[in-house]
Amino acid sequence: MKRTLGFPFIGLFALLLSAGLAGAVNTETPMTAAEFETYVTGKTLFYGVGGVEYGAEEYLPGRRVVWSLLDGDCQKGVWYERGNMICFAYEGRNDPQCWTFYKQGNGVMARFENDPAQTELYETRQTTEPLICLGPEVGV
Repeated sequence: MKRTLGFPFIGLFALLLSAGLAGAVNTETPMTAAEFETYVTGKTLFYGVGGVEYGAEEYLPGRRVVWSLLDGDCQKGVWYERGNMICFAYEGRNDPQCWTFYKQGNGVMARFENDPAQTELYETRQTTEPLICLGPEVGV
């Protein structure tokens, strides 16, 4: 006697498949500026690349930021929306740094200039503490 898959099994399979696809779509849907602002404001996010912590950015009210390569030297700047990218303009730099942010798991992933062949940073941790900025030329 040949058995066929009944509706409950097919329904469960369809549900699991759609949940998986929804997760994949969510990962590849860029965050809007409003979503990004809500997620980051008042936090300091640490970013990694290739399994190594790379840097951290403190997100202040008014779309102001402070970036550090975790060496005590910090750059102040602002962020703004350009298309589906979030661009950062830092003091002393003429070229904005534009990234596309994606919600991923419990954090975010950022793709430089929305080019998969370019750098991708991922959130490693976050805090509400400000960055420690020693600044250049500190010492005697």
